Amino acid sequence: MGAGASDAGASLGLQGPPVIVSGGEAPKGTGPALAVLMGLSLSHLLNDLIQSLLPAIYPLLKQSFHLDFGQIGLITLAFQATASLLQPAVGLYTDRRPLPFSLAVGMVLSLAGLGLLAAAPTYGALVAAAALVGLGSAIFHPEASRVARLASGGRYGLAQSVFQVGGNAGTALGPLLAAFVVVPHGQSSVAWFGLAALTGIAVLSVVGRWYAGRLATAPRVARTGSGAAAGPLSRTRIVVTIAILLALIFSKFFYTASFASYYTFYLIHRFGVPVAQSQLYLFVFLGSVALGTLLGGPIGDRFGRKPVIWGSILGVLPFTLALPHADLVWTVAFSVPIGLILASALPAILVYAQDLLPGRIGLVSGLFYGFAFGMGGLGAALLGELADRVGIEQVFAMCAYLPVIGFLAVMLPRLR
Repeated sequence: MGAGASDAGASLGLQGPPVIVSGGEAPKGTGPALAVLMGLSLSHLLNDLIQSLLPAIYPLLKQSFHLDFGQIGLITLAFQATASLLQPAVGLYTDRRPLPFSLAVGMVLSLAGLGLLAAAPTYGALVAAAALVGLGSAIFHPEASRVARLASGGRYGLAQSVFQVGGNAGTALGPLLAAFVVVPHGQSSVAWFGLAALTGIAVLSVVGRWYAGRLATAPRVARTGSGAAAGPLSRTRIVVTIAILLALIFSKFFYTASFASYYTFYLIHRFGVPVAQSQLYLFVFLGSVALGTLLGGPIGDRFGRKPVIWGSILGVLPFTLALPHADLVWTVAFSVPIGLILASALPAILVYAQDLLPGRIGLVSGLFYGFAFGMGGLGAALLGELADRVGIEQVFAMCAYLPVIGFLAVMLPRLR
């Protein structure tokens, strides 16, 4: 390893390079590189804070630029097209040619998007800014997930949980900071969030040096991302299994979208609670999501991925079915295990998919993060249209059955 890479590893509190095995992974027993994982989690927080800022300021942009809802939808489309659809392509490319400093480059693009958003003089500039922020996110997620696995020391679930909980926190903080900073001070105040992007660039530059050092010591299979799938599974079985996992992501993120976007409206309409109180109850739900994300990975490391996936299906269904018929106290109470159990499955599902295709970590990560993000956005849009037609209470009653899709997990093969 070069001196620069050694210094970078030392600066992260690490001693000595781990031995790299097939797929670019550290062997079990080496222990996770916690400083790297915390840096990735912080960067994930900053990345998702930036991307959640955009929809949070839609009301301000709509008023300032005299936009209709169709134009708002095109801004969202530009963001989703780059943030969701490009992630698998980015992951596939970096499987073949790992790019350690692409992490920092992605954050540079997000910074450029923020600057353009703060100073955008026209609607076209707003669309371009949204596309830049989405592109930065698309570059960040697949490679960051690969580095998290590399830094896991074999505790893959723990690594993904630590990485993902940063994203949960950033998604929750974005709208809150927008309310306190952008709404009172106007569009130009978006530029202040460039400090978050600059912090992310600094952290990811250090992580990139650590990653480059590990690649320098890795055999060719780690550098190119080649490798066989875990276990003697046929190509058809692998494709079917990936499709099942994506169906599980669909059910969970569609249901989560109903809460994230419309839970406050549900509480206000059904129980007549004040707006401020409904936001507090939403925070309770989001807090349970963050805790579930943090716990799901280590539990999967201890007991296996399939038990966690099954537990997320059988465990959450009674609560989702009961919630539409509960009073206010029980509605809030049920929201906690719903958020906790639903979120616990995502690290297990992602690591299961990575174990299925260990030589395609970037592709798998990009596919699943992009699909999850896209399903969340699509779910919010479709459920909003449905709520206009049948009412918000009926939407929650219908969404209660989404976890039933999870019984497809009976078809998941047992991996080594």
